[in-house]
Amino acid sequence: MNHKPRKRFGQNFLHDAGIIHQIVAAISPQKGDKIIEIGPGKGALTGPILEETGKIQVVELDRDLIPLLQENIKDKGELTVHSADALKFDFSQLSDASHDLRIIGNLPYNISTPLLFHLTTFLPNIKDMHFMLQKEVVDRMVAEPNTKAYGRLGVILQYYCSVEKLFIVKPGAFFPPPKVDSAIVRLIPHKQPPVDVKSEAVFAKVLTQCFRMRRKTLRNNLKEIMSEEEIKSLGINPGCRSETLSIEEFALLANLVTDKNIRG
Repeated sequence: MNHKPRKRFGQNFLHDAGIIHQIVAAISPQKGDKIIEIGPGKGALTGPILEETGKIQVVELDRDLIPLLQENIKDKGELTVHSADALKFDFSQLSDASHDLRIIGNLPYNISTPLLFHLTTFLPNIKDMHFMLQKEVVDRMVAEPNTKAYGRLGVILQYYCSVEKLFIVKPGAFFPPPKVDSAIVRLIPHKQPPVDVKSEAVFAKVLTQCFRMRRKTLRNNLKEIMSEEEIKSLGINPGCRSETLSIEEFALLANLVTDKNIRG
C-alpha cells in the first residue's frame, strides 16, 4: 500500500529513525497517557508511542492515509482515528479530566499558526504539547522583545504557555524533504498566566493592532483605540515600536482598553 505525499495537505513524511527516537524521548510517553496525535501520516511517531502507551488517538484529515496508518501500526496497540480537520476539531470532547490531554504532531506548515491559536481554546484540557514545525515558526514562538522574530504569535503563546525550543530537524529526515529546517517545540500551559489580563479577547485585539504594521510606532498602530496621552500614562513611550514591548506592557495596554470599554 503506497501513498503519494499531497501538497495541499502539506505532507512531508518523517522517516529518520534517529530523529523519531529523539522526538519520542522528548515526549516521554507513559502507560495511561492520553496522547492525541494531529496528522499521524503513515505512523512514524504513532507506532513507537503506541508501544509505550498501549493507546493513542489521532486526528487525520486525509482519509486515504487512514488504511495505510492502520496497516503500519497493527498489533502495536489500540488506535482510535478521528477523521477530521484539526482546525475545526473539538479537542475537549476527548478529555475526561482537567489537563489530561497530551497533544503531539508534525504540523503542516500551511496551517501551523491558526492551529496553534485554535489549540489555545482547549488549554484547560491540555497537559502539554509537542510539535514539529517550521524552524522559523518555532523561532517566533520563543522570541523575546527586541528581536526580529518577536511578534503576536510569540506573545500570545507565551501568555498561555511555557514555550521551549528543543532541537532542529534537517530536511533530509522527511520525504519529500521540505525546503526549510524544522524544529521540535514543547508547550506546557501555565497554571497561572504570567501577567494579569482583564479580557483575553481585548488582549488579542490589541496585539493584532500593535503588530499590524511592524515598522510603525505604537502611537500610529494604536491611534484607533487609544490616544498618545493614554499610552504615556502607562509609562510606555508612544514613539517606540511594538517589538520593544514586554508582555507586561502589552497587558497594560489591553487592560486600559478593557477599562475604557467598561466605562463606555
